[in-house]
Amino acid sequence: MRETLAVFRKELRSLFVSPIPYLVAIVFSAFMTWFVFEKQIFLVLRQANLDSLFGLLPIVMAVVVPAIAMRMWSEEIRGETIETLMTSPVRVRHLVAGKFLAAMVVVALCLAATAALPVTVSVLGDIDTGPMLGGYLGALLLGGAYLSIGLWLSSKTRNQIVAFLVGVVACIVLALVGQIGSSATGGDLQRFLSSICARDRFDAIARGVVDLRDVAYFGSIIAFFLYLNVESVENRRHA
Repeated sequence: MRETLAVFRKELRSLFVSPIPYLVAIVFSAFMTWFVFEKQIFLVLRQANLDSLFGLLPIVMAVVVPAIAMRMWSEEIRGETIETLMTSPVRVRHLVAGKFLAAMVVVALCLAATAALPVTVSVLGDIDTGPMLGGYLGALLLGGAYLSIGLWLSSKTRNQIVAFLVGVVACIVLALVGQIGSSATGGDLQRFLSSICARDRFDAIARGVVDLRDVAYFGSIIAFFLYLNVESVENRRHA
């Protein structure tokens, strides 16, 4: 745990020296605010809710989170500082966990930057806090899943743009695989694709009903891709 926290603090300092987290948070917040008020769904339907915000989050985060993750390992590989990391006494799993937690802070700050939206909507009417809190919880879990995928892809290449683009495609496929399956298949395959669809799981939590199966789904994705991340970095040590 001590090693993970040391890596976490180092990575957090490195992240906030770069302008990227600030730019990502500002653009993310500005776009989501514009979208919600442009649609004006809560005004048209006279309902104080954030359906338009949470309806778009799985796709927008599929772009934002890979942008945060793309440099985490690619920069180490390109600058050859990964060789130094490999000779340090810190175990690879602690390096991976520390980078993941530091990047999760940035994801959480991006979501926190949208806090003005629920405040504004609550002024216009009585907002249901259950779906609101569920939506933000689901967004954190979804962000963690996307981030674990992005970090693994970042560890596979020295090119940040490649890591970003492949990460965006992978996250969008994970988000939309249920919709793709519903239009192209049927029966057992359709149910299977829906069960692995991140958007369907997120939507269930965003309704304010936190099912442990949905939490376990996101936890499993995070654990699996962090494991792949550890294996990818370990393979570089033995290459």
